Amino acid sequence: LQYSAEHNPDLINSRMSMERYEQNLIAQRASLKSRFSLNLTPVSYSQSRQFDSRFSDWYTNRSLSSSGTFSISQPIIWTDATLSLNNSLSWQNNQSTIGGTTNSNRAFSNSLYLSLTQPLFTYNRTKMNMRQIEMNYENARISYALQMLNVERNITSQFYSLFTAQQNLEISEKELENAEKNFNIIKDKVEADLVTKDEFYQAQLNLSQSRSSLENQRVSLENSKDNFKQALGIPLDEDIRVVCDIEADPVLVDFDKALESAMSSRLELRQREISREQQEMSMIQVKDNDSFSGNVSLSVGIMGDDPNFPHIYDNPTNNPRVAVSFSVPIFDWGARKARIRAAEIERQMFELSAEEELKSIEMNLRSTCRSLDNLLQQISIAEQSQQNAQMTYDLNEERYRNGELTGMQMNQFQTQLSNSKMSYTQAIINYKVQLLNIKILTLYDFEKDEPVVPITYQETKDKKKK
Repeated sequence: LQYSAEHNPDLINSRMSMERYEQNLIAQRASLKSRFSLNLTPVSYSQSRQFDSRFSDWYTNRSLSSSGTFSISQPIIWTDATLSLNNSLSWQNNQSTIGGTTNSNRAFSNSLYLSLTQPLFTYNRTKMNMRQIEMNYENARISYALQMLNVERNITSQFYSLFTAQQNLEISEKELENAEKNFNIIKDKVEADLVTKDEFYQAQLNLSQSRSSLENQRVSLENSKDNFKQALGIPLDEDIRVVCDIEADPVLVDFDKALESAMSSRLELRQREISREQQEMSMIQVKDNDSFSGNVSLSVGIMGDDPNFPHIYDNPTNNPRVAVSFSVPIFDWGARKARIRAAEIERQMFELSAEEELKSIEMNLRSTCRSLDNLLQQISIAEQSQQNAQMTYDLNEERYRNGELTGMQMNQFQTQLSNSKMSYTQAIINYKVQLLNIKILTLYDFEKDEPVVPITYQETKDKKKK
């Protein structure tokens, strides 16, 4: 599990997605601070021939200029307004020729003004955008935590599958060893004319079947290794072997406690709350579409011009500006009403699915809790079955040597023993996998009797530093 946290492809992808949303959140928070900008036009030259309707005559205009604007803009998140301070400095050399007369102007000019733009009768877009990005980031963190739990389930399942394949191979090797031993016994008896040749043929068939079964188990083992290496992120050309001591210690799981933990801790439920809040925001946006809205713009400042730069503001001019504008929809053929109705239906569908998800969580938990007691009984039965099969095989092996049993009968006892060993191992694994499912369903570890706190990406990075 520790290795997969760094190398599992699904976790890496989920972690990168979380980092992307984190950077978006950092960028959005930075955009709420003062923004400084400088726009420069070092040289601009133009010459044009135009008609002056005032004098009913053509004139030629030549202009050479240089300008720059420095701005400081500050968004105001509480009101969705924008406050900005601007300073524009320019120099121009302008000439106009009309009717043989040339007029020229060469001067510096500077405009310094403070402006405020405030939307009216609409929602706060700045706040909503920030909240949406925060929810996207939180949702990405939850997805990463859920992905870690899914990887734990997958890794555990793959681990036990590989362990089962190893156990099955060992059982098949033991089965082949017994088949070879029985074959040699029958072979010696046939050579001594103690048994008929049909027993020799049956022993030979049993030996071939055991060898075939062994090869099948080897193929299955290699396939399980590849699946496990892929889940971990290990190169496929590396050889691995899993080691574990399988024990099935009974664990008491209180259903009421499990249900309470699931309903209060499941990360999917928090994702539902995020989706519900996003639905509300979407409804606000839909209602605001084609609705009555307004805007207020205020600007105060001074402007000065003079051929000499130090004297620009000897005779300044005030340039206040106030503008109030409204957008008044008149008739949209029912488009806005239809969009609102569609959003309401979508919200109703969401609430229905949310209720069904709560039922699904409880049903899955009930089913898993019920299966635990049944699996414990299956383990006990499988253990007793394995012991009986081993004793039965040992007794009949002696009878087989004495010629009291046929090779086909002995092969049946061998198959029974192999199946009972596999069933016992699988019963223990099924119980442990269900305990893991309980932990993931409730975010509570009943084996350790403590809540499960999914590791966040920041905690993972802190562990790396340590």
